[in-house]
Amino acid sequence: MKIISATVIVTSPSRNFVTLKITTDDGVTGLGDATLNGRELAVAAYLSEHVAPLLTGRDPHRIEDTWQFLYRGGYWRRGPVTMAAIAAVDMALWDIKGKVANLPVYQLLGGASRNGLQTYGHASGRDLPELFDSIRQHRELGFTAVRIQTAIPGVRAVYGVAAQPQASGERYDYEPAGRGAYPVEEDWDTRAYLRHLPTVFEAVRNEFGPELPLLHDGHHRMTPIQAAKLGKSLEPYDLFWLEDCTPAENQDSLRLVRQHTTTPLAIGEVFNTVWDFQTLIREQLIDYVRAASTHFGGISPLKKVMDFAAQHQIKSGFHGPTDVSPVGLAAQLHVGLAIHNFGIQEYMEHSAKTNTVFAQSLTFVDGLLHPGEQPGLGVEIDEVAAATFPYQPAYLPYNRLNDGTMHDW
Repeated sequence: MKIISATVIVTSPSRNFVTLKITTDDGVTGLGDATLNGRELAVAAYLSEHVAPLLTGRDPHRIEDTWQFLYRGGYWRRGPVTMAAIAAVDMALWDIKGKVANLPVYQLLGGASRNGLQTYGHASGRDLPELFDSIRQHRELGFTAVRIQTAIPGVRAVYGVAAQPQASGERYDYEPAGRGAYPVEEDWDTRAYLRHLPTVFEAVRNEFGPELPLLHDGHHRMTPIQAAKLGKSLEPYDLFWLEDCTPAENQDSLRLVRQHTTTPLAIGEVFNTVWDFQTLIREQLIDYVRAASTHFGGISPLKKVMDFAAQHQIKSGFHGPTDVSPVGLAAQLHVGLAIHNFGIQEYMEHSAKTNTVFAQSLTFVDGLLHPGEQPGLGVEIDEVAAATFPYQPAYLPYNRLNDGTMHDW
């Protein structure tokens, strides 16, 4: 069996997605997700101009060798564009291998370690009544854990608050990326955030009790000492995790956070390789790995980093917003189902338009996700439908402090 073509499909049903389709001489096809939110065309060009020509004639079953060829052979390693492109190839090859074996990918990774994957949904509100309504809605949908995001008094627009109007642009597909020629500017005040957030969690606990698992995303906005302060102030409310409390590129900073709080920490959605996690896992500075298959090089390295994490009692919490396509979501569901040290899976349902382009076998029942039993990843793309949704420029917002200083969004 040989690869005869690798084509890149860019489509925008509610939001932009980049999909790689690999075809073999036996007519077997495999799909991979290469979506990089706000920089989609960079990955599409990387794939079509530099990677696809190298795949023709290769044996699709040599997944590890192909991964190493694309990573080491390019010399210029890592980075989100490169790793998203490699991820797409890796996923597509696993998809092909599963179809040839007539097995879902999770069976090739060792079989299921559980019946389904516990998920958390995204509850948010501009005030407490709206937040409470959002929590109730997510529980009615079957979510057994919820992420809590809230507006901050004095701040115009905050990441993760679905009903809060942005400064400009169109919100789409439940995420803040705005279609248009220029990204939206938002504002930020860390001191106001640190004062307000504990009062919100106190109110949520008083309303919903101690059993409901609660999560929160700090979205890289705090210094290490601010993150430590927040983690400590949230301890009475027993969070499942505090996510991205500080930019983790400075991995030493997590030592300071760990010294001051027992709130569990989740890190890694912007990481691209196992090297980014090396210190954090080895020194047990985090509790959950937030990597996404799409931005981490695919299924192969995601499984490897979780095997490494298992030695340090660290679990998975894979990144799963709607800017990871149904293909990328399926890839990490297969990994999550197979590994022993699964923790929880982020889940946001894709839009109806997206679901007309991507046919999926996943199920969501009683709060548990399952990738399904179809051979391969269990996702197929309707290229005719995809062609009716052309690419549209879209950007994530950016942040400035009150004095105009650029800040982490």
